[in-house]
Amino acid sequence: MITRALLLTAFLLSSIAIGACNEATTNNTNSNSNVEARATPTATATPTPRYTEEQARAERERAKSNKESIGQSLEDAWIHTKLVAKLIGNTQTPERNINVDVVDGVVTLRGQVDTAEGKTEAERLAKETDGVKSVKNELKVVAAKATNANKPTTKSGNKQ
Repeated sequence: MITRALLLTAFLLSSIAIGACNEATTNNTNSNSNVEARATPTATATPTPRYTEEQARAERERAKSNKESIGQSLEDAWIHTKLVAKLIGNTQTPERNINVDVVDGVVTLRGQVDTAEGKTEAERLAKETDGVKSVKNELKVVAAKATNANKPTTKSGNKQ
């Protein structure tokens, strides 16, 4: 249930962001005939105007309930939203096992993944997220536990 709610929230926020980008591109192209003379964007992005403080507050509450932390800037909350959406949408990264902390554009990934590829993929997604300054990958690779049918169910020393 929580996963569905997160997926729906991530989808809605992504839709809003895409709409804002399309609108900004259309307005900028039509209003400025000297588009080629614009400076190239810097590595640090500015917050999307349509991402509000109210949305950031809601994202911080969701993060807090998942034992994650987000800095106080609008940009940190926006980075968290985008990265969680990417992790949910990627089959190699089990988002529910990855905690995403974002403070001052620095992302820390914590938790467990099943494979080294999953760890690498989560880091790649974080590094490619607009606004991220650096990534600390503290993910641990833990193979899925296999059940052992031969293992006794009683502790040694216990009477049967």
